[in-house]
Amino acid sequence: MTKHIMAKSRVAIATLAVFTGTLVANPVAAQNYPVTSGQKATAAQVAQAGVALSELAANAPDTYTVKRGDTLWAISGVFLKHPWRWPELWGMNLQDIQNPHLIYPGQMLHLERKEGRATLRTKQSAADAPPTETVKVSPRTRYESLASDALPTLKNHLIEPFLAEPVIVDENGLKSAPRIVAAAQEGRVILARGDRAYARGQGDAMLIDDASKKQKEYRIFRNATPLKDPGTGEVLGYEAQYVGKAVMVRGESVQASTDKDGKARNDIVPATIDIVSAKEEMRVGDRLLPEPERQLLSYVPHAPQAKVEARIVSVYGSGVVNAAQNQVVVINRGTRDGVENGHVLAIMKDGARIIDKTDENRVAMKLPDERNGLLMVFRTFEKLSYALVLEITDGAKVGDRLVNPR
Repeated sequence: MTKHIMAKSRVAIATLAVFTGTLVANPVAAQNYPVTSGQKATAAQVAQAGVALSELAANAPDTYTVKRGDTLWAISGVFLKHPWRWPELWGMNLQDIQNPHLIYPGQMLHLERKEGRATLRTKQSAADAPPTETVKVSPRTRYESLASDALPTLKNHLIEPFLAEPVIVDENGLKSAPRIVAAAQEGRVILARGDRAYARGQGDAMLIDDASKKQKEYRIFRNATPLKDPGTGEVLGYEAQYVGKAVMVRGESVQASTDKDGKARNDIVPATIDIVSAKEEMRVGDRLLPEPERQLLSYVPHAPQAKVEARIVSVYGSGVVNAAQNQVVVINRGTRDGVENGHVLAIMKDGARIIDKTDENRVAMKLPDERNGLLMVFRTFEKLSYALVLEITDGAKVGDRLVNPR
């Protein structure tokens, strides 16, 4: 009897610890994961019927233990032919995983095949099984934050810099932004971390202190590079180069004074800023944009519901021509085109144009376009989006065509 009660108690306590840890470790973030109603519906449908065996990866294992460093994309690829069909994998395990983002290292996933369908369940490990002998337990309290161990969709360090550093602006975006006008040290041309400088707003928009007395933070950008549509030549936006960060010490003002002839005049006194970080050297003329609020985003890879035809506009990085796996590119579609975070698109490689040497007439042919890889959109603007190359066979380049994955 004692053995049975203690076994049940151990299981109950362990379950409660995991449940409460999942909810309280990061309740706000857990409530804001971007799972759409369509994905929930897909998951619910699959939870009832399972997934056709034909949709499983050829080497899908019977069991898989989640490891540190895993991502939802990688685990989806372990079980399914198409990793972007994560809602179906989630649906296969809907009874045990109610939130697809709250999966942790150490959990064991068990693949069940029955009557041409597959379902996925969690499988209790031996370490969590009820004890077979009486164990004396002393009261104690332990707290572990599970939110920090929850698996991300992708390796976040690959895209985090792009959530704030590079920025897409319109033609007048940077021109109307405040600018650095001088260095505090006379004769100084280049600015670095720890230096003081002066800045002014554009036109009548003075760079003033925050009424709440909260210190203003700014990101510093270099003049923007135009991004053109490879097909039409239209300038879709400008990509500004991030060079550093500054904080405002004093706001811009106007000071009354008199000239040498005794006449009254108003002198412009620029704002004072301190450079607190530098990715590259800064100089007079560089522009300031307010520090964006930190966003905790999680992505659910999924294919667009509507037909998408897009092209790669640029490959991020100086001198980079071909994008490899885990590199970032800009595509010529944005929110106005219905593109959203998490959209997965196939990268197509144009088929070569050759001569049919088996035909005595030497007829010209164009070989079929073939899929060269996959990318996922992670930051959208009106006409452009940043995307991460998830898989690639032969390098992605500017002008490559993007379509719905199949």
